[in-house]
Parts: sequence; structure tokens; C-alpha cells
Amino acid sequence: MAASQAAGARGDEWTHIDDRGQAHMVDVGAKADTEREALARGVVLMQPHTLELISAGQMAKGDVLATARLAGIMAAKQTSSLIPLCHPLLLTHVGVEFSLCPAEGEAPARVEIEAIVRTTGKTGVEMEALTAVSVAALTIYDMGKAVDRAMRITDVRLVRKAGGKSG
Repeated sequence: MAASQAAGARGDEWTHIDDRGQAHMVDVGAKADTEREALARGVVLMQPHTLELISAGQMAKGDVLATARLAGIMAAKQTSSLIPLCHPLLLTHVGVEFSLCPAEGEAPARVEIEAIVRTTGKTGVEMEALTAVSVAALTIYDMGKAVDRAMRITDVRLVRKAGGKSG
């Protein structure tokens, strides 16, 4: 399918499809370097006892949140190795934070994850922020699965982006 046949919701052509319908990396060489930032969030739902063990630092595999934070930071830095058409970026900041939320009413126990990523460059850092959240969530799951196989990763999403033409 030609790029002109693959119009997006706004009517402009898809940026990762060439005129022969082949996937390609977008050429961002002519774009100006600007400060860019993206914020992503996600949630890991779990049993109340699992959250208590994580909070107390009593999981058999070690400090879940410290490990998940490092995993999220490392993942953001490796996004272009994981997502085929992402540009390698020099990240100036990656922050991964957690909120421990006990079960309350209908709301289950959960760990809420937030990642913020910054760079000065020609393309945004949305994928890096989403990758950081996703891998941090997977790490929490991996370290807690022996205690709680019912954990669920949910609501991974981009919350905000800034910088560039559309930020």
C-alpha cells in the first residue's frame, strides 16, 4: 500500500511507510534540536499481601522497587534496540517512581509506576517513557510471581509529551 493510501486520522501520510509501502526509519536530520519530555504511567495490580511484602522489602528475590527502577532506566536507554524504527537517543534524564496503593473499597492493591524521560534532540521520547514503565512493571511481576500469580499489568499509557512541533 502506498503512503498516500495509508493516510492517518488527520489526513497526513504515515511517517514510517515509504512510497512503496515499505517500513522505514523517519529521516529527522532536518529537524531542529529542541528540549523534549514524555511522561508515562502504568499499574501493577496485586493481592494486598504481595504489596505488603514489597513495601516491607521482604520479597525473596530482593528489593523489588529498587530493581524495577533500575530496569526501567536501563530499558529507556535501550528502546531503539527493542523497537525497530525508534531512533537511538542521548537521554538527559530518566526518572522512574512508584506509588504503593493499598486496597481500598473496590480498588485493588497496586503499585503505580511513573516514568519521565527527557532529551534535547530531533525526536521525542514517548517510546522511551513507555518502555521504562513497561519494563519496570514486568520486573515487579517477575519478582513477585512466586507469591502472587494473579498480578496484572494494566493501564500503560502516555500521559504527556512536550517539545517539538506537536508537543
